[in-house]
Parts: sequence; structure tokens; C-alpha cells
Amino acid sequence: MSHTEAAPGTSLSTHRRRRELAEAADGRVADVLVVGLGATGAGAALDAAARGLDVVAVDAHDLAFGTSRWSSKLIHGGLRYLASAQFDVAHESAVERGVLMTRTAPHLVAAQPFVLPLTPLVSRAQASLAWAGFRAGDVLRLAARTPRQVLPAPRRLSATEARHLAPSVRAAGLRGGLLSWDGKLTDDARLVTALARTAAAHGARVLTRVRALELTGTGARIRDELTGEEGEIRARAVINATGVWAGTLADGIRIRPSRGTHLVLRSERLGILPAGLHIPVPGETNRFVLVLPQGDGRVYVGLTDEPVDGGIPDVPEVPETDIGFLLDVLGSALDIPVTREEVVGSFAGLRPLLDTSAGTDAPARTADISRRHAVVASPDGVTTVVGGKLTTYRRMAQDAVDAVVESRGLRAGPSPTAALPLTGAASPARLRALPAPRRLVRRYGTEAVAIHALAAGDPALAEPVLPGHPVTRAELLWAVRHEGALDESDLLDRRTRIGLVPADRAEVLTVARDMLERAAALRP
Repeated sequence: MSHTEAAPGTSLSTHRRRRELAEAADGRVADVLVVGLGATGAGAALDAAARGLDVVAVDAHDLAFGTSRWSSKLIHGGLRYLASAQFDVAHESAVERGVLMTRTAPHLVAAQPFVLPLTPLVSRAQASLAWAGFRAGDVLRLAARTPRQVLPAPRRLSATEARHLAPSVRAAGLRGGLLSWDGKLTDDARLVTALARTAAAHGARVLTRVRALELTGTGARIRDELTGEEGEIRARAVINATGVWAGTLADGIRIRPSRGTHLVLRSERLGILPAGLHIPVPGETNRFVLVLPQGDGRVYVGLTDEPVDGGIPDVPEVPETDIGFLLDVLGSALDIPVTREEVVGSFAGLRPLLDTSAGTDAPARTADISRRHAVVASPDGVTTVVGGKLTTYRRMAQDAVDAVVESRGLRAGPSPTAALPLTGAASPARLRALPAPRRLVRRYGTEAVAIHALAAGDPALAEPVLPGHPVTRAELLWAVRHEGALDESDLLDRRTRIGLVPADRAEVLTVARDMLERAAALRP
């Protein structure tokens, strides 16, 4: 393999898409058709392909176009589910966190420290409850067999230690803090990209911009959104993994969406943040606003949990009420409150919560709806996987594929994905030894060497696309050549997250177009 090339079989490109779409719609019958290429859909495509099944996976838009790119970028250990006695969900979350951190994606998921500052607004009873929760979370880590060196133990902090880790927190009345640890994703959309490319390496046909117009148990009527041409993909089994849109393609599926909003701030506004923050929501016993440093000059603050009625938009809008709520909670703990003008961006995702009630017994708040996932077979034979959360995508995918293997009599063994490294994954020791910048290693794993070499071979590609932002032109070119990026939006909104700040997005748009043109000129 060349120092500037991707791992064999993983590259997604316009040429490969055109060829594989023609193959998928030529009348042959695939074993499994997966609709939706968020984390669960891409995970299902990988799970099925890794079992040796013939897989086609489509999405009307791009990889990670929906909810999967709007998360808090955290891989939760399930602590919050203990408080509501959902012990099975909590344990499953802890297990899946350990899988990602130690086996499948240690390049993308690392330990993240969090400080809960004990301000005057946090009573001693609340602090004791939170501390008991963090200790219980450590028991979950142990039950999931995640090593201590991967996730350190929680501990109490003095006021001086708390201020060192969270210098923007108000010093007046600060009694100390509670330090805890959880898993943090470099980027949720990068996880989905790695899943899709790993699935492609196992033979799956991964096709973006292909809309499923109608699903049955034996395939789908589809439209190529780039050309407008319609066709049919036939399959022995169909998995609907379209998240909040699942009910539009399968009968009997009722989704109760919940909006989770985050704010985007410039890092200099809060100063150096060695740790994230847990800020208790006043009046709530088990809800926190999170302050999440990203390492790219930005900080995210989130999140809300609000019900959403009506139609499902492609890109959810952020209401001012959500922004005001997050700023108010943030201001309860900071020396200097953040103003509305200092919010440089915002984003919201819609959680695809499964509504299993008949209506009268429905929880009053979406925050109280179970995060358990479900695999549901419709009368027409379509298998829908819905609910859950980003952390448990792999288990959701495995359960969906298990269901169609059994119901459709497909010849396949058990899922191998709990031990299957994603593209770019390697042991921590090998990742540390790679001759590439640490930032690239955290985003691309072993492929960081190839991207670094690409930039070294052309000084223009080594330039940042935006002053003060670390993404280089080489990363944009790589995304077009190997990661299936087809337009500026793919590059700025998903392969990189520059687009989360509208002003930055506008400034980089020309550079993105230049990289698309350069990649097109290099195609054979």
C-alpha cells in the first residue's frame, strides 16, 4: 500500500458508487438491503457483510446525515440509566463503550475527564447523590471489564484542583468538585465514515444519494438523487435503519422524536479546559448541561431534551428557547456568563425514541422515555431497528442482522463485530508510535500517516483551510478520494465539522470547491 493511499478495499469514490449502484440495481438479489447510513445502518451493513452476506446499503443523503452527526460526541457508560433502574440498558452501554475503547475504535474513542463543580447552587445532598452515581458508574466499568488504565477512577477534588481543571468556574463559594470519566468520540460522523468504509472492505455496496421511495420485504424502489433515475434493488431481507424517518418507510412504527440542542462557542471564551464540565440543571436530580472541549478551537455546550411534533426536517432548527436554557444553566456556574452574541453556532439532533404507549400512559417528558432499542418486523416483512443511542449502535446492528438471518433463513454465523477493528484502528502503543501529528491520529488512526504524507508531498495541501482551525486541504482531498464525499456539504458538514460555525463555513466554501475540482481532475 502506498504511503498516500487508503487501506485496500475501503475507499469510497464517485467511480465506485456509480459501478456498484449499477450492479445493485441490475436485477440480482442481494442477501440484505440496509436503508439508512447513520451509525446503526452503517453498523448493520458492516455486521452483515462481515458474516459473509451480500449487502447493499443506501442513504438518501450522505453518511451520518441525520441524528448520528448531532450527538454530544460522547460514548456513555450508562450511568444515567441506573437512576431510572434500567440496569440492562446501563450494562449494555458500559459493555459497548469498552468494545469501542479497547478493540474496535481506540483511535476515535478516548477517556474524557469531567468536573462537576460544587458551587453554592449544588446542595450537599445533591453532591452526595452525584458522587454515589459516579461510584456506581465505576462499578459498571468493572462489570463491563473495561481496564482501569482505559477509564480512571472517579475522585473528589479540592477547590484548588477544581479551579485548575475548570478555570472558568466561579471561585466564590466553590467547595471543590467531583471528577469522573467517560468515553469521548473525536467525532461522531467520523465513526460512521469508518463503519461504512470497513463495511465496504468486507464487500458491502455503500451507496449515498440513493433514496428508498418504497420498501417491501423483498427490496426497494429507489431513485438516484444525482441523476433522477429510478430503479429497483432486490434483496432477501430488508433492514430499515432510518432513525426518526423509520415510520415513513415501514408500517406500525411510531416515533416520538426528542430534540437535543448544543451550542458552539470559541474555545478562547472559556479559556484552557483540561476537562469537560457537568453543570447540574436547577430543579433536576439527574440532568446536567455538559461543557465539551473539542480540541479544534471550539467548545460544545449541551444538551436539551424536548419533544418534537409535526414533520421531520432534514436538518432540525434550533429554537431560541433552547439557546436561552443552555446559556442560563451555563451561567449558573461560570465567573462571567456567556452572552447570546458569543454563540457562534448551534446544532440539534432528533432522538428516534420508540413510542410503545397507546397514548394515555405515555411519559409526560421525552427525557423519561426508555432508551432501549427495538427490532420490529412489519407485516410486509421489513425489519426496522429503532430507539437506542449512539453508544449502542453495534449491538443494535447485531440484533437487527440476527433477526433477519433467523426470519429469512440466511446462511450466516454469529456477529464478529465486537472484535472487528474499524478502518484506522490499532493498539494504543502502535497509534502513539505513528509518524504523524497527534490530531490526525485521533481522527484517522493509522491512515494519519497517509494524510500526513499527502500534505508533505505538496506544501499547498499542508495549509489550514481556515486561520485558527486545524483542518488542512489534504484532509479535504482525502475525503473526496477515499471517504465518499461528493460535494461541499459532505466535506464541511460531515467529513470535517467546519460547517457548525456558519461564518467559518462561508469562508471555506471556495477551498472545498477547489479540492473537489482537484480530485475530479486526478480521476482516471
